[in-house]
Amino acid sequence: MSTCEDTQPDGLLKEPIIRCVGDRGLLMELSATINPEASQKIRALCGSLAICAPVGVVEVIPTYRSLIVSYDPVKTGPELLERYLRALDERMGETETLEPRVVEVPVCYGGDFGEDLAYVASHNGLSEEEVIRIHAEPLYPVYMLGFTPGFPYLGGLSETIHTPRLATPRTRVPAGSVGIANNQTGIYPMESPGGWQLIGRCPIRLFDPNRRDPFYIKAGDLLRFVPVSAEAFAAMEAGEVRA
Repeated sequence: MSTCEDTQPDGLLKEPIIRCVGDRGLLMELSATINPEASQKIRALCGSLAICAPVGVVEVIPTYRSLIVSYDPVKTGPELLERYLRALDERMGETETLEPRVVEVPVCYGGDFGEDLAYVASHNGLSEEEVIRIHAEPLYPVYMLGFTPGFPYLGGLSETIHTPRLATPRTRVPAGSVGIANNQTGIYPMESPGGWQLIGRCPIRLFDPNRRDPFYIKAGDLLRFVPVSAEAFAAMEAGEVRA
């Protein structure tokens, strides 16, 4: 476990902690906290590994504070990969980081699309229009994908609309639902159970295994919510208007 002596002022660890996960993976922990600096460094490392991954690397998975490198144990081993990752980390200061991609996501707020919008507003002493404005203002960093394929975990939700999750989760949440749970906001890419407060819905399929790239949003992106009308939502969902 990291201590304050192990960290820098920005929360990043002075040296990454690398340990085995299972019999074919390494976890590289880079930060003691969830923060934009850690996300940027994880994105840079993942980008470098995508360009020049050593032999045997199967997949690189970014998380909030770390990344996981999955490997083929027939082709490589943990000691060799750990040396490579530490050397790559030391070179990060010399590597130019690409600007993150900005992804706009249309959302129809409230009504049948966001049945909990009124509760989020009353819980925070705001009007529904104020909640929509505050929710749609930031550029949200996408820290990681998880829970279900394509579900983005976002940072940057304004404290003024933090709202606790439901006491009893719903058994079915429609695909595209945009929700708030405590200090987080996110989008359900497919129908699933869930306990987040639903404030709107997106007409875009965030995960489609039939697309060349199944994931509409990626870790490291910046996401902007764009309010749209029910009519625009219906047109986008029908494919009449490109999202």
